[in-house]
Amino acid sequence: MEITTITQAMQLHAQILKSGHDHNGITSVQSQQNLSKLFTFSALSSSGDLSYARLILNSLPSPNSYFYNTMIRAYSDSHDPMQALHFFLKMLDRPIPNTPRPDKFTFPFVLKSCSKLRRTRFGSQLHGLLEKFGLGEDLYINNALIHMYSGCGVSEFALKVFDKMIEKDVVSWTSIIDGLVDNDKPIKAIELFEQMVENGIEFNQATVVSVLRACADTGALTIGRQVHNLVKEKKLRLDGKVCTALIDMYAKCGCIDTAAVVFNETVNKDVVAWTVMIAGRASHGQSEEAIKLFEQMKNLEIKPDERTLTSVLAACRNAGWDSKGLALFRGMKKYKIRPTVQHYGCLVDMLAQAGRLEEAEQVIKKVPVELDAMLWSTLISACKIHGDLARSERLMKHLEPLNIEPECESYALGDVSSTVGRSQEKDKIVASMNRRGLAKVPGHSRIEINGKIHEFVAGDLQHLEVDKIYEKMIEVEENLRGQGYDPKLCEAFLRIDNEEKGFQLLHHSEKLAVSFGLTQTSPGTPIMIVKNLRCCEDCHSFMSLLSKVYQRNIMIRDRVRIHHFRNGDCSCQNNW
Repeated sequence: MEITTITQAMQLHAQILKSGHDHNGITSVQSQQNLSKLFTFSALSSSGDLSYARLILNSLPSPNSYFYNTMIRAYSDSHDPMQALHFFLKMLDRPIPNTPRPDKFTFPFVLKSCSKLRRTRFGSQLHGLLEKFGLGEDLYINNALIHMYSGCGVSEFALKVFDKMIEKDVVSWTSIIDGLVDNDKPIKAIELFEQMVENGIEFNQATVVSVLRACADTGALTIGRQVHNLVKEKKLRLDGKVCTALIDMYAKCGCIDTAAVVFNETVNKDVVAWTVMIAGRASHGQSEEAIKLFEQMKNLEIKPDERTLTSVLAACRNAGWDSKGLALFRGMKKYKIRPTVQHYGCLVDMLAQAGRLEEAEQVIKKVPVELDAMLWSTLISACKIHGDLARSERLMKHLEPLNIEPECESYALGDVSSTVGRSQEKDKIVASMNRRGLAKVPGHSRIEINGKIHEFVAGDLQHLEVDKIYEKMIEVEENLRGQGYDPKLCEAFLRIDNEEKGFQLLHHSEKLAVSFGLTQTSPGTPIMIVKNLRCCEDCHSFMSLLSKVYQRNIMIRDRVRIHHFRNGDCSCQNNW
């Protein structure tokens, strides 16, 4: 009897119970097979019922390891992975006589649950335990360890596991590459992929998607193109995920036209592909094209999801279309999408940039979802642009009870204070933030030169070409000052004299990156830089003038959008 519904499973269970029992509770081999079948269906089928599977397990006097491992596997894939740990501990403690011991089929799914729960300590204890069980060299368990450590945010432990593995398969390589990208180590991820190719190890579509994500994160266009060519050479099937990853990589690396070519060549485009292309157009300041894509998508009856609406709202924000964006936001319910904090973030940013500060404040106060510090931080930063110090001071108190993420511009009020000459206020705020452990996240910028990625932080002295970089930067600044460059001293972080502030601004990571780019590329070559924070006002004016004086097209991708600097102008029209 084939089981397709939980009702059929219950009926089969009833038949087994009616058939009578031997001393093990089951009368025949057939009954045992049927019981195993209905248990497996209840635990693993999408039409099953985990609570019913659990009932079957509890009714068995001596369930073997298959039953426990199946429950652990089922719960590891469920919304309640903690139950997988519960069953594992039952196996380990053996509170019931004849409870089976954990085996090599148990650990991968327990480790998966640890990853979902981000239980690093429990996962580390499991690592030690499986070594004691003699399972430390099992390929599938090691792959699960890599996934667990990566999912818990400790990629250095994942790398240790990977490096010690005697046997590795494509899953091992893909898992470590993907984990490194997830943990903001895309440069190392690319290095491992290159090692994988050099060693002649076969990769698959999942590997390609992971390394393309790394290329997108770093702006590594040359490497991304090489990966694309490898896909063609290996004649890998261009499935939806690979095509979408290619679109995303080209868009984030500044080649929006190439992204469009890949998008147009992709067959059976799903909502993710459409969303990535819309987001790419929006980030490049091509808001009209982004809206046209959205309309085409709707005409093809492809239902937008949360991320699609976020991308369309971003297009409106980047274009300064506050009224159009507000209308779109209010009409989200027709797509049966409940606004998330990301949607509210776009709306607040949009209204704030347009100077509608009171409306933006009222939106935040009425947000029905859990408040995010970024909403208040966005509005406070806008107060700087519009010179509304009183409002920013009043709003700052809302950041106190929130769990501020590092990338939030938590010194926004300090920037406002120093802008209007109140540096003492800024000092107090900085001191307060430091006491509360809200240190400002270090900015970093990445640039790819000849297929190698170089990363800079503010005031970086570690690069091998450091002397040439600073020599070039001083030359650039002198030339730009002769053309009217005036450092925005209010952007300097510390309360120091103006000469020292100017020196500090000169050391921002994107200025180091662009100076390095100028020393390594021939005149007229475009320069692409990826930055993890928003571009500050001083760096923005610096890059604008540099593009004119040095006749270079410069692209800087910051946390919000891609700035195209050409002949003294920026694609954002100074609205960011």
